[in-house]
Amino acid sequence: MKKIITTVSLAAFGATGLQAAYAPDLSPTSASKIWSVSASLRGFYDDNYITAPTRARLNDGTKVGPEKRDSYGFEVSPSFNINIPLEQTFIGLGYTYRFVYFEDRDFKGNPEDPYDQGHQASLRLDHQFSERSKLELSDTFVISREPTIVEEGIPGLTRTESDILRNTAAATFSTDLSELFSIALGYTNNYYDYEQEAKDVGAGSRSALLDRITHLGSINLRWQARTTTVALVGYQYGRVNYTSEDPLTPLLAPGNPLNQPEVRDNYSHYIFVGADQQIASQVTASVRAGAQITVYDNLPSAFKDEQISPYADASLSYAYASGSSLQVGARHARNQTDIAYMLGSTSPTLDQETTTGYGSINHQITGKLKGSLLGQLQLAEFESGVVENKSDVFYLLGVNLTYQFNPHLAVEAGYNFDRLDSDISYGAGYPRSYSRNRLYIGIRGTL
Repeated sequence: MKKIITTVSLAAFGATGLQAAYAPDLSPTSASKIWSVSASLRGFYDDNYITAPTRARLNDGTKVGPEKRDSYGFEVSPSFNINIPLEQTFIGLGYTYRFVYFEDRDFKGNPEDPYDQGHQASLRLDHQFSERSKLELSDTFVISREPTIVEEGIPGLTRTESDILRNTAAATFSTDLSELFSIALGYTNNYYDYEQEAKDVGAGSRSALLDRITHLGSINLRWQARTTTVALVGYQYGRVNYTSEDPLTPLLAPGNPLNQPEVRDNYSHYIFVGADQQIASQVTASVRAGAQITVYDNLPSAFKDEQISPYADASLSYAYASGSSLQVGARHARNQTDIAYMLGSTSPTLDQETTTGYGSINHQITGKLKGSLLGQLQLAEFESGVVENKSDVFYLLGVNLTYQFNPHLAVEAGYNFDRLDSDISYGAGYPRSYSRNRLYIGIRGTL
């Protein structure tokens, strides 16, 4: 799923290269060297770093539920990239380390460490067999305690004092069948592992709810209808397998088949048509539309379920000036959820059907000053269980200003806002909804 990263200036794995070799997606500046090193230092204020829900108020005026915790702090994030363009092959390696210190956790007698650490490593290998055929391989490994960095499409996740691991591996092979027709074959594998288990918190741990392996295979047949138009027909097969042995809920006996994570396993068929259009020299558009057929094949026969839902993915990009661009898009598909059972449930919540709209503007205000504005709106409706047809609405907003003194040094400042409005609560007085505000200012250096 496309996802907007609201921390606009988070260091990303860049790409640099050598000479006029095979270097896909590299700018002329990036292609002038084989390596790059960067580091950022930020100070921040976060008014709800544990993403605690909005506290409910009882009839007598008493507030119940976990209390928000705010904190000042700083973040240090060094990274490096090594990129090797050869005659027909491109090899890229990258690593980013993230250290985040929270003042609140250091001076209020908390037993937890006052800091978080995160790691992200990436590998990319592209090979051009000929003018007609190429292979693209990639792998990204992430460890973090911040759910929004690891998960895509699950807005209700609160922060825990435990690590989350995700590995994403992808492969795509494309070849021209003729001057007008080409085909692309793809496969993506995601592995999620949450450190929080039943031995730590009992039934319903993060591991039980979200440990999983996903597979997605795809085939697209493309037709060059016009010089500026490509039409396509596509098919995808997706598989979700939950891997934890922890029970989903204390409401059912541990041995009950409905209390096993694999009861939410499913597979999906995606059938769609689409087009890629060069509307003008600076404007491109892409659209995919079809159906997703999802089967939950591990449910007991009395609860067998199959869902047919729309599948759509559309985007528009406009480079309206030098250094300035606009992107908008929308997507509709099913995704996993951290909700399995609530009070009164007799069957599990299986997943969510989600519509996401997003947009971003990057504007070169002056030769050295650049502004960015990002936004996302996500509407997710729950499938099955006592919360069926109830929904989460998630809002993200990010604004950033960066002043580039020279190619090696920049200062930045920004603001991020997250808000979840949910129809459900975790129990009497414990709502799911929350809001979060973050302010930051910092400096970034690049070699």
